[in-house]
Amino acid sequence: MEMIKNFIGGELVEPVSGEYLDNYSPMTGAVYSKVPNSGKEDIDKAALAAKKAFPIWSKMSPKERADRLFHLADLIEENADRLAKAESIDQGKPLWLAKSVDIPRGSQNLRYFAHAIQNQKSVSFTDIDGILQYINRIPIGPSALISPWNLPLYLITWKIAPCLAAGNTAICKPSELTPMTAFLLSELATQVDFPPGTLNIIHGLGQTTGEALITHPDVPVISFTGGTKTGAHISETVGPMFKKMSLELGGKNPNIIFDDCDFEKAIGGSIRASFLNQGEICLCGSRMFVQKGIFDKFVSRFVEETEKLQVGDPFDESSFIGALVSKDHLDKVLGYVELAKEEGGKVLTSREVRGLKPEHQKGYFMRPTVITGLAPNCRVQQEEIFGPVVVITPFETEEEVLSMANGVDYGLSASLWTQDISKAHRVARNIQSGTVWINSWMYRDLRVPLGGMKSSGIGREGGDYSLNFFTETQNVCVQF
Repeated sequence: MEMIKNFIGGELVEPVSGEYLDNYSPMTGAVYSKVPNSGKEDIDKAALAAKKAFPIWSKMSPKERADRLFHLADLIEENADRLAKAESIDQGKPLWLAKSVDIPRGSQNLRYFAHAIQNQKSVSFTDIDGILQYINRIPIGPSALISPWNLPLYLITWKIAPCLAAGNTAICKPSELTPMTAFLLSELATQVDFPPGTLNIIHGLGQTTGEALITHPDVPVISFTGGTKTGAHISETVGPMFKKMSLELGGKNPNIIFDDCDFEKAIGGSIRASFLNQGEICLCGSRMFVQKGIFDKFVSRFVEETEKLQVGDPFDESSFIGALVSKDHLDKVLGYVELAKEEGGKVLTSREVRGLKPEHQKGYFMRPTVITGLAPNCRVQQEEIFGPVVVITPFETEEEVLSMANGVDYGLSASLWTQDISKAHRVARNIQSGTVWINSWMYRDLRVPLGGMKSSGIGREGGDYSLNFFTETQNVCVQF
């Protein structure tokens, strides 16, 4: 059984306590590796290593830092198959999805910010009195990078890349539910000429390892992606410490289909937006609103296409949906389906998962679920479920659907489908979401920011926004 290790000061090491957690594969429900149950002592060691490396790494030229990020990207690409398989076993997603999205994006994140830091522009002004003012962007120091379990390599590299490119050092805390790709990334990083302590990866529980990391006095920067409840705790805990924070949190995203949409495109796009990665993406459109003129037709076809989706072996190329990440999470999602029935909803799809291989009988699989008949203000319509469950609600007017779409605490993303370009821009402007897709879903350009309004977080990630977050602004004024 593989024993995962921490990565501190350029070395793979066991936790100080010698304690480990069981790591279950969602595919089988069985323990297949052990994860360090790290504590304050491990975080202290990582913080010290990051603090020692910071003066060396931050004084390297942008090209020197970029070259090392390029090297790490090369290593990810050379080990893509191994990383994809590990992520599929660890998180339960289909192997084809890990190969086509998660692993390629990991290397792309590193390459983008390696290029960006070498092309970052400085700003200067000369006023009428001939006084020159210019802006410096200065790295801050050791940074806490806390990433979630649903896109393990994708999201941890999205934090590592701008953090290191900007000249900071990193202490990463991946989810204890999906530690394997972060561990493999640690192994790859040993081959890169990073000053020891530039990149550190510590495994463990949020309430212990994570808490020690966010409260450490030598860690002034926190970038967190995860649940809104945890984000609120981080904000309450470190706010009085005046640490710099970026919190990319949950979503309860509307997917709006107008009756003048391209019907086939809306069906296909909505299937992806509802169920890709088992619905375990914070950007998934879990609340679908369909205009009454096409409501019955759309629902009938959407259910038909949903029933065709294969649930099963993540290594099978025909499986669209794999396993949910854990037994607890599966029970939570199934609990919301039962709650929907209590709240008056009608489940339109089959429930039983059939055709599983013997080795997957104890895995955490469920069929995608389509529900109608729920009021917009019920719990199932208001709370983030984070699984393959979508609720479809009819609407008549723009005003009505905007009221329902905006009637939640979240504001991460939204999609809308219409052939009317004026309507598209008008509705998009009035949706309270950080990202709005029109006739599409989850197209991401690394140059634009991602982040939410309301309870979906504070701060933006992507492009110059990420580079600027990991630096302090210094204004310099020169009188000649």
